[in-house]
Amino acid sequence: MTKARAGRLYVVATPIGNLGDLSPRARQTLESCALIAAEDTRRTGALLTHFQISTPMASLHEHNERRRAEEIVARIVDGADVALVSDAGTPGISDPGYDLVQACAAAGIEVIALPGPCALVAALSIAALPTDRFCFEGFLPPRRAARRARLAELKSEPRTLVLYESPHRVSETLEDCALALGGERRAAAAREITKVHETLYRGSLTELAARAAAEAEFERGELVLVIAGAPPTAAAGEDGHGGALDRVLAPLLAELPLKQAAQLAAQIAAVRHNEAYKRALELKQAYGAG
Repeated sequence: MTKARAGRLYVVATPIGNLGDLSPRARQTLESCALIAAEDTRRTGALLTHFQISTPMASLHEHNERRRAEEIVARIVDGADVALVSDAGTPGISDPGYDLVQACAAAGIEVIALPGPCALVAALSIAALPTDRFCFEGFLPPRRAARRARLAELKSEPRTLVLYESPHRVSETLEDCALALGGERRAAAAREITKVHETLYRGSLTELAARAAAEAEFERGELVLVIAGAPPTAAAGEDGHGGALDRVLAPLLAELPLKQAAQLAAQIAAVRHNEAYKRALELKQAYGAG
């Protein structure tokens, strides 16, 4: 007796705003699969209703993905085709999906990508900044001290940076980016991509931070921030140590008094104590109380 074929996992990109961006292939797959694994069944349900698709759904989000992945793998092994979708865009890109894809790969299940909308690629394509090499960081840490520490690590990154940010944090994030990366850095903020109120802001980080603080519209809707990479001098390290001193100081200053942070940073980065103290004082003054 011939063994039945195992099913497949289809990773399906869905619209990030404009429903017209759902590809015919994606629609056909969502209609024909036995199950749709969705980040939020209510949001995906609205999409399915619009296209008159009645395929059953199962929730798969950050809190249940590992447990649910085992159940879905078992169904696929038994022959069911399953489609994986997130709330919007491409699953696994700052959205759930990685654990399920990994589990399917480990089980020898065929995983097929149905490419389509992706906010980071859409924003990068219109930002008018270098696209040949870029670094996607997703969401920065929500706590300000941790966010500043991560930005200090990225200060010397020569590739274009792409970040996601929620509307209620974008003003603080742009302010921190200007302080950590340099206010003169060119940047773009893409808001509500493909939606009715889509807006693209371009300017220096200082200019964008000022607009975010002054304009209420700036903070309405999800944003993608695209920031020019460090210029050659910054990428080489303005402190002569490849940026190591700033990368060490930022997290220490977030947790320790200035003098103690400088002492530890001097030892770790192998610089003179007075140099570390001077730089620590500059960073402390630039960041303020935060």
